[in-house]
Amino acid sequence: MSVGVSLQAGIGLNDTIARFLNGFGLPDAAASLLGQAIAFLIVFAVVFVLGRSLLLPIATRTMDSRGIESHAQKPLRRLLVVVVGFAGVTAAFGAAGYPNFLQSLATIAAAATLAIGFAMQNVLQNFVAGIFIYTDKPFKIGDWIQWDGNSGIVEDISFRVTRVRTFDNELLTVPNSALTDGVIKNPVAKDKLRLQVPFGIGYDDDVERATEIIVEEAEAREDILDDPAPSVRLTELGDSSVTLTSRIWIDDPNRSDFVKTRGEYVTTVKRRFDEEGIDIPYPNRTLGGELTVAGLEEVSPADD
Repeated sequence: MSVGVSLQAGIGLNDTIARFLNGFGLPDAAASLLGQAIAFLIVFAVVFVLGRSLLLPIATRTMDSRGIESHAQKPLRRLLVVVVGFAGVTAAFGAAGYPNFLQSLATIAAAATLAIGFAMQNVLQNFVAGIFIYTDKPFKIGDWIQWDGNSGIVEDISFRVTRVRTFDNELLTVPNSALTDGVIKNPVAKDKLRLQVPFGIGYDDDVERATEIIVEEAEAREDILDDPAPSVRLTELGDSSVTLTSRIWIDDPNRSDFVKTRGEYVTTVKRRFDEEGIDIPYPNRTLGGELTVAGLEEVSPADD
């Protein structure tokens, strides 16, 4: 029904334009062809301009209300413009009175879609994965993420790939499907991050005193939170050491804060251990057995 209405409207528009052009002395055939072209351009411009001016603000408000970030909105708006343009072309062909062309275009589009679908399976998979990243928001630009033994700072997110800058200043271009099919660790997704720092002491050392030192050094640092308070647990009785694990929290974490806080905290605890005479032992190994040398015969004094 809609196609028939558009064709009837197109014929009416074509006839109006053709009669107008006939007034300038153009032949009927030329006026008809030129009328179809002008009708095509007019309808396409109207649909495209109106669709873009009406739909883009609505889409922007909708994405803002759903909390979609600005970098994620850009490709979605581009996709919407493409859809509006395709709708404008379809309406323009119908208004210009090209029904046979529309049928051919639909057949070609269906065949092309099937061929492209087989040829671009990975691209489409990454495209769908990019949509999931935009909607699920497991990370955002500027986050520090870890996956499959890799880690870095997210610099850009597109529909096909995500670009991550490693801490060695290498740029990784990661297919989106690799980030949605596996486990992604986002240490900075929340406002607080807990660090677990193990300290090994000797069996003869005072566990309670070592625990007090670890807690005191954590409480003395401004970059370690008081709430939740630092805590220490004895977590392992090793071959040569007793392991005390310190649990501390840092606020508004990022990778540089994490490395800096951990390194300075371990350094101050090590200094206090040295001052208090608490050892940080290293594994000892004792080798035993006999050494036998073959191929040597006993030499008697008479042989000398």
